[in-house]
Amino acid sequence: MQREIFSEEHDLLREQFRRFAQKEIEPKVAEWNANRTSDRESWRRMGEEGFLGACAPEEYGGAGGDFLYDAVIMEELAWFRAHALMMSLHSSICMPYIIHYGNQQQKQKYLPGTITGEIPLGIAMTEPGTGSDLANIQTSALRDGDHYVLNGSKTFISNGQIGDLFIVVAKTDPQAVPPHNGISLLLVEADTPGFVRGRKLEKLGLPGQDTSELFFQDCRVPAENLLGEEGQGFKLLMQQLQQERLCIAVSSMASCRRALHDTLEYVKQRHAFGRPIAAFQNTQFKLAELASEVEIGQAFVDKLLVAHVRGDEIVSEVSMGKWWTTDLQKRLTGECLQLHGGYGYMSEYPISGDYADAAVQSIYAGSNEIMKVIIARRLGLE
Repeated sequence: MQREIFSEEHDLLREQFRRFAQKEIEPKVAEWNANRTSDRESWRRMGEEGFLGACAPEEYGGAGGDFLYDAVIMEELAWFRAHALMMSLHSSICMPYIIHYGNQQQKQKYLPGTITGEIPLGIAMTEPGTGSDLANIQTSALRDGDHYVLNGSKTFISNGQIGDLFIVVAKTDPQAVPPHNGISLLLVEADTPGFVRGRKLEKLGLPGQDTSELFFQDCRVPAENLLGEEGQGFKLLMQQLQQERLCIAVSSMASCRRALHDTLEYVKQRHAFGRPIAAFQNTQFKLAELASEVEIGQAFVDKLLVAHVRGDEIVSEVSMGKWWTTDLQKRLTGECLQLHGGYGYMSEYPISGDYADAAVQSIYAGSNEIMKVIIARRLGLE
């Protein structure tokens, strides 16, 4: 079905990026997955072509476009299964913190390099003992003259090995009541003494993403690297979660489309009992159901995209979209793998990777259970 939310300019960007991805990204995906990380040259090439700053202000080298430009690139990266190149994390999750909350000095120092791909970004929230309960993080950043002394550990940090600049969530007032009033955000450069990269973690899926541990050992961060105001970190995080969760929904739907497309091709070619398995009623009904759900899900996500670009507050609706699309992705990849039979379990068939990759979608950026808590509270059910 024709999607009506994109302008001619958005469509032109899609065509341009698709050509770029076919030439420079798709051939590298297997290597990234094997090495469990992307490469810096690809980040720089993305920047050179303008794909990392589509929504960033023009004065810093961006294109000044709306979020739909980033959504186009997210969808295409998901189609090519280029999950290692975490453009959404860099451009749509981390970069907006600097754009919206950074002072002029911080913007001038960091934004040009992030837009060119010279400075890959990451955000360090999750800790070994703290997932969705951000108010109770233990990493501390205590003021000492014109520095903050940062101590603590983070885990499950995307771009943990390749990242050069991290937005670190820390307690600048461990005694604050309520606890979230003591949280602040710091911009921490990876070459700062006391910043230690830990293990590149082994995972069920998304092998190309360099998910890592990070440690801070008396890491002295200049006070000028405080992002926003001290004690306002939790509020800033909440303000950006709408876009972060929308990014997940956008990518989930694109991944669903790719898995469904490949499965349709497979069942037309694979024969059993003398005819294509596409001829069996069970196959037809399963794929008819999945195709219907993909169209329904896409229609809702497109509605969310339009509302988000318009500037609406849609926390409940984005929470609905995040849990529903990621649950669909898990179900759809499972059904598609089943239709591949034994070959679906073999790594040489991409559906096996799709199945593993889908597992985390309902966990990060706030688990789907947290999404339902948010929705319930906004329905007055607390």
